[in-house]
Amino acid sequence: MTQPSQTPEVQSATTDADAVKKDNSAAQQQPNKPAASSSGKGLAILALLFSLGGLGAGAWSVLHTQAAGDLTAQQQQQLSNMRAQTADLTEREQQLSTTLAQMPSANQLQQGRELLASVQAEQQLLAQRLETILGASRQDWRLAEAEHLLRMASLRLSALHDTNSARFLLQAADHILMEQDDPAAFAAREQLAKSIAALQSSSSLDRTGLFVRLGALHQQASQLTHLAPEFEQGQDRPAAVASDDGAGYWAKWWEQISHYVRIDFNASEQVQPLLAGQSLTQVRLALGLALEQAQWAALNGATEVYQQALKQALGILDAHFSVKDPSVSGLREQLSELREQKVSQQLPDLNAALLTLEAYINTRSTPQEADAEESN
Repeated sequence: MTQPSQTPEVQSATTDADAVKKDNSAAQQQPNKPAASSSGKGLAILALLFSLGGLGAGAWSVLHTQAAGDLTAQQQQQLSNMRAQTADLTEREQQLSTTLAQMPSANQLQQGRELLASVQAEQQLLAQRLETILGASRQDWRLAEAEHLLRMASLRLSALHDTNSARFLLQAADHILMEQDDPAAFAAREQLAKSIAALQSSSSLDRTGLFVRLGALHQQASQLTHLAPEFEQGQDRPAAVASDDGAGYWAKWWEQISHYVRIDFNASEQVQPLLAGQSLTQVRLALGLALEQAQWAALNGATEVYQQALKQALGILDAHFSVKDPSVSGLREQLSELREQKVSQQLPDLNAALLTLEAYINTRSTPQEADAEESN
């Protein structure tokens, strides 16, 4: 930078003073040269210290200014967050105010409580009535189930003479009456007890088993074949001679005719005539029909028909099949065993128990119908 121009008077004064200083300095420099050099070094060091202090003060000022700027930015960020939170709180306050304005008043709340209590009381009363109705209906269903079981037992006895199944069905019906816990069911349970005791005392009759066994024997009988006697040349018989010899010609003729005619002077059993293919089929058909008739008689409890059918089957086996055949002898033994089986027995009558149970069900349904009419 340029300094401003000085006045002539000042310039002259300055020039005189400079001249005086130069003279003094010149006079002092010659005798005190070492002292001037030491004072110059001290001034340089002092100036260096002042410059370092100024540099540190400048650096500290810069750091302080930067920290102040960062603090100001953080404060601005916090201020913006607080403004956003304030706006959110204001919005929530407005929503709460709107919700509170929509809520009912204290009188309306009291009326709602009273209405809720009334509805709960009516619902409880309705639930009690429904439980009573359903309880009665369930008992009616159980009684109807007991009647159905009794009818099924009667059907099993009349159709198949199955005493075991009928007894189990009667016991199930008696268990249902026991669950009723009603003294009026005593008569029905008494009749059921009598029927159960009668079934337990009677012998069990397995008609289904007889039918199945006869069916298996029918399949076995359809596979029987008659063993025709064949001529077997003895091993001790002499060998045939040449064909041109008379003895050889006779032996050859005898061997051919032995396939058609056989003479046995030591027969131990009656010899039956041989069966042709068509006659064997007819005998098998007759045997199968006899066994099927025995099956029908076993299912229907016809003792006479059963015995007659098995007797006819045994006669066919004895007349047309060889007893030496193992299949024939085994079939005959099984038919003889089945002939001794019973296909009918004296069974108890379940009509009395059924009528008693129906009367008990009617006595229970009559009071319920009267109560329903009174409630209506």
